[in-house]
Order: sequence, then C-alpha cells, then structure tokens
Amino acid sequence: MDYETLTFFARAFVLSFALTFILTPVFCKTLGKYLKDTPTELKNHQGIVPLIGGASVLAGFLASLTIIRFTTNFPTGTLRNLRGIFLGTVIIFILGLIDDIRKPKGLSAATRLIFQALAAGCLIYFNVKIQFVPEPWGSILTIFWVCGLTNAFNLLDIQDGLATSQALLASLAFLFISLPSENIYVNFLAVALIGATLAFWPYNHGLCKIKSFLGDSGSTMLGFLLSALALGVDYSAQNPLAVFVPLLILALPIFDTIYVSIVRLSKGMSPLQGSPDHVALRIFRRGLTKKQVLICLILGTIILDLLAYIVTKSNVTVTVLIYFFILFFATIFALFLREKAK
Repeated sequence: MDYETLTFFARAFVLSFALTFILTPVFCKTLGKYLKDTPTELKNHQGIVPLIGGASVLAGFLASLTIIRFTTNFPTGTLRNLRGIFLGTVIIFILGLIDDIRKPKGLSAATRLIFQALAAGCLIYFNVKIQFVPEPWGSILTIFWVCGLTNAFNLLDIQDGLATSQALLASLAFLFISLPSENIYVNFLAVALIGATLAFWPYNHGLCKIKSFLGDSGSTMLGFLLSALALGVDYSAQNPLAVFVPLLILALPIFDTIYVSIVRLSKGMSPLQGSPDHVALRIFRRGLTKKQVLICLILGTIILDLLAYIVTKSNVTVTVLIYFFILFFATIFALFLREKAK
C-alpha cells in the first residue's frame, strides 16, 4: 500500500471522527427534543435521552466517504460498490428513524423485513454479496445475512456503549484482515466506520456531559454496514475454512440474538417480544456492574477477533481446532447464563 492511499485512509478517519464528534451534541440540542428515549422496565437509564446518535454517525460516515470519493483519483469503478452500500444505508436509516418516531408501537416486523431485504438488494445489485456459493443461493444467503445482522445489532443495543463498541471492534478486525488486499472500498468503509463509532462512543457511554443513544436508526444502520463490510473481505486466500471468519468477528450480536430467541420461545413468547434475557443483562444479574459487563464483553470480542485473524493465516487443522474450542466455550457460556425458574 502506497503512501498516498494511507493518506486517504487517515483523511477518511479524521473527517468521520471529527464530523461525528461535532454533530452529536448539535443534533442532540436541535433534534433531540423530537426523538427521545424514556426509561422502561427493560431500559433503566436515568432520565430522558435523545435517540439521535444514528443521525450523527450517518452524517459523519457518509460525508467522510463522499469527500474522499471526490478528492481521490482512483481508477473508474474502484469505489463503485460504495454506491450500493450508500443506498442501502439510507434505506435502513430511514426505516429505523420511522420506527423511532412511531415508538412505542413502531413498525411491523413484516414491514421492517421487506425494506431490509430491499437494502440487501442494493448490495447485491452492486456485487456486494456472498461469493463462495453459486447463484441464486449466494444472493439468497446475502439477504438472510444482511437482514439477520441488521436486526441482531438492534437487539444488542440494550446497554450504554455495547453496540457501538462492538461495531468499532468489528470494523477494526475487518480492516486488519482486509488491508493486504486491493479491495479499496472495504478499507475506506472500515476506516470511516471506525472514526464515526469511536467519536460517538463517549456520548453513548455517558463519558460526556451530553448523552445520546443510537436509536433503532443507528443500531440497525451499524448492523447493515457491518454485514456489507463482511461481504467485501477475502478471508479464504490461504485457508478455505476461513470463510466463516465473519461469524467469529460478529459472534456476540449473533450469539445474543440466537440465545435470546431460544429463551423467549422456551417461555412461550415471541422472539420479537421484549424481555430481559439478553446476554449483557443476564451477566449483570450475576453481580457485575454495567461497566464490568461491558469490559468483559469487549475483552471477549477482542479474543475472538484475534482468533479470527489467526484463522485467516492458519491451515485447516488449526482452524478446525479453533472452531471446536469456540463452539465448546459458547456452549459453556450458554449454560453459565442459565437462570433458575422462579
């Protein structure tokens, strides 16, 4: 990678970080009064908090990449895939914004899935899709992957700083794995997302005087962007089993979604019905503070990201051992989370 490209990456990061950091308090003061989150049985935060974080992340992220697009001299078509990601991101954001505005009722599950599938279609049209299986299965699996991860991040956004920190770590992992490649759009996407999530995290975690939540518009948008980012990285250049690396990088939102759905079904509830069965909430009830829960989940994700990187550089035997270890640990972790019936 030449010096000029590295300069563009640095510029994308700085622009995304600066714009998101500056716009978050501005949006909170101007738009926050129209979009608010009040405490409930599941959301025990203090006071009313603006649901405007998604808007500031979107603005910083898109502005950064747009500026880079018109100030670079890459060959025509190099950043073409970003068009599909831009279109899909806007669809997902608007969908989530409408859901936020209409709370507590929100949009129906069918409506959300239809428009999420439409956003996935934007990716497929611009060739951002699963490539290791033949068509039409590649496109079908892409739709399931995008819709699944989009909703998984929405479910994960149950504690201050959790979804934002997971998006930040996942973006870093995808960047380090993709850097040797020439898939420039993936690198720019990851760098801009790192800048935006890093800038928003202090507001989301309550480290700043002004506090803001992502809202459904922000959490679903992050899930969509990460699903698109995962589709652009070449994992299997040295190891065919490394195609499953995105599952390691995004293990927490995927595990949380599967776990909470199973628990709700076992209680005779709909998987879409809210309940305090999320991984973070169950660990909290084990006696840890919210800060300790967040640190534990961040450390666990860092370990999985390191294992994901190792898998891309390892042979099949080592990969199988790593996958077996992770499945074994996930089983033990699920048993640890079990609670006695009251």
